[in-house]
Amino acid sequence: MARSKIRTNDPIGLRNRVLDAAARSFQSSGFAATSTHDLVRAAGVTGGALHHHFPTKKALALAVIGERVATELGETWVATVRDAPSAAAGILQAFDTVGAALDAQGAVSGCPLGNLVLELSLADADLRNALAREYRVWREAIADRIRRDQELGGASYAPDPDAFANVVIALFTGGMTVAKAEQDSSALRAAADQLRAIMR
Repeated sequence: MARSKIRTNDPIGLRNRVLDAAARSFQSSGFAATSTHDLVRAAGVTGGALHHHFPTKKALALAVIGERVATELGETWVATVRDAPSAAAGILQAFDTVGAALDAQGAVSGCPLGNLVLELSLADADLRNALAREYRVWREAIADRIRRDQELGGASYAPDPDAFANVVIALFTGGMTVAKAEQDSSALRAAADQLRAIMR
């Protein structure tokens, strides 16, 4: 009896390995400094396999933004703020979670979204639009949660929820940038303390 062929390749797994390797390298080294040769080695794939899934480096960057950065943003911020007892509690929890992760790692590589924005937002309109879309998701998650609090008579600290959401994002990304420069989470924690005082 002839044996049926068992498929041993895993295109989804391979694609995910490339995305994971690219996300790590873009975060630690930057988009420009990451070569396809680096990714082939890091992901343990062939050049042909990489190009099959991502014909260009831009296509890979768009996938990293839309899948890896968006997922991290969704878990760290969107879900946290949505599910917290209040917008203020969710915002501070997100700061605290990231600060604790930085302390545990012993190194600060920066905000994954912020790093890519600084490097790519003026380089290509498609990449800029993809990055801006993630900021919109982030801002809307915070602003919508504030509006829910206001419907219940809370969040008087934010008469303009969208503007306040931008302040939160600016404090977070700025704190992460300073933390990256100093390789210490203190600036991020100081930003959280300022927000805590404002939202009290």
